[in-house]
Amino acid sequence: MSGAGATARELGYTKSEMMIAASARQLRGVRNCFVGVGLPNIVCNLAQRTVAPDLQLVYESGAYGARPERLPLSIGDPTLATGATAITSMFELFAYYLQAGLIDVAFLGGAQIDRFGNLNTTAIGDYAQPKVRLPGSGGACEIAINAKKIFIIMPQSKRSFVDTVDFVTSPGHLGGTRPKEWQGQGPTVVVTGLGVYGFDAGGEMTLESLHPGVTLEEVRDNTGWDLKAPAEIRETAAPTDEELRLIREELDPEGTYT
Repeated sequence: MSGAGATARELGYTKSEMMIAASARQLRGVRNCFVGVGLPNIVCNLAQRTVAPDLQLVYESGAYGARPERLPLSIGDPTLATGATAITSMFELFAYYLQAGLIDVAFLGGAQIDRFGNLNTTAIGDYAQPKVRLPGSGGACEIAINAKKIFIIMPQSKRSFVDTVDFVTSPGHLGGTRPKEWQGQGPTVVVTGLGVYGFDAGGEMTLESLHPGVTLEEVRDNTGWDLKAPAEIRETAAPTDEELRLIREELDPEGTYT
């Protein structure tokens, strides 16, 4: 394993590029993916070009099967119509795709996540008098409940990886179990700038791999609870030359997100 604290220059790639490559590999064999803008959008487009050529990108605004010609600025960006199989209303997308159980994977993120994968995008601090008022749920709560699997990609620190979220905007595994009437499995993968995480049978987050140059001590220093980790921790495979070429030359040539 590379030494702790290795710089981007030493590694040859950035933390964001590591997160994108590691997340894209998780989409192997996936068909329908609910995706937003930013890193998840780059992740899905990289997966289309590598491990998941049949991946269909689904956007909350109503676009299905889009292949954007450039990075979208928002989920309402007209570029999402590029090559789309269908353009529907948001109601139709949520009712006939998401709630019908047709979404294999959905990407979510948040300001806070806890050990059971519950996400907070509503408020930091007390809800009535918060320190910070956040954007809220949008469609994230419905996505968290109805998509077959939830993938989470977000930076990791003790401010974001907390023992208990201040507000459950998007439910993960709640306190360890999910209501049987929810059709989705909830969070199954979390990717950060430090490692890749899964969830055990009790719905609790567990470390699966450390990114090159990252130590278990560094991960624990950036986690707000006693994180579960196996005795032998594997190292995440570094981005390949082809993955980096696609990210830098085709998907984010201006380095907006990477």
